[in-house]
Amino acid sequence: METTVIFSIVILVMSVVLHEVSHGFAAYLLGDPTAKIAGRLTLNPLKHLDWMGSVIVPLILSLFPGGFIIGWAKPVPYNPHMLRGGKYGPAMVAGAGPAMNLAIAVFFAFLIRSSLAMSLGGSTMVVLSGTIVLTNVALAIFNLTPVSPFDGSKILFAFLPRAWRGVETFLESNQLIVILVVILGMGYILSPVTSAIVHLLLW
Repeated sequence: METTVIFSIVILVMSVVLHEVSHGFAAYLLGDPTAKIAGRLTLNPLKHLDWMGSVIVPLILSLFPGGFIIGWAKPVPYNPHMLRGGKYGPAMVAGAGPAMNLAIAVFFAFLIRSSLAMSLGGSTMVVLSGTIVLTNVALAIFNLTPVSPFDGSKILFAFLPRAWRGVETFLESNQLIVILVVILGMGYILSPVTSAIVHLLLW
């Protein structure tokens, strides 16, 4: 059990690193070099780790029944005023993270469905690929939650009137509370949605 938890957290850490790098790379493509200057366009986990979100929260969640482990890394910095795309620039940067997680999930689901995982490493590779699929689908759904500070809020608020910006600012100023409420309160919603998407990808 301990080995399974460790592997799950390692997969989670690498998945959130790719998620954050995708944000930074999308911002770079849209004209903002902030993440590149900050040294955040790297796959080195140490540059992205948030000890609370990348280690402590996943470890605590692993103790609960159901095995729903989720987490986050340090947000990649970007300057919305330097982005091309007007008010939709931040939405495109926000969407890059979940898009990367879904792309990873689809790739490893393809490995399993095509039996390539079995030929590459047998049942161990199948289990590992399945965990990667589950983790990345969960991360995509988790981050698309339409409240700040999640990526879904950036996408949502890009299409809402400016009068709603005060709500976004308030939620961002209480990030930790919002994240805990989403993890604890929406876990019952996120788990079945995640399971349904994983089932669709694999079967």
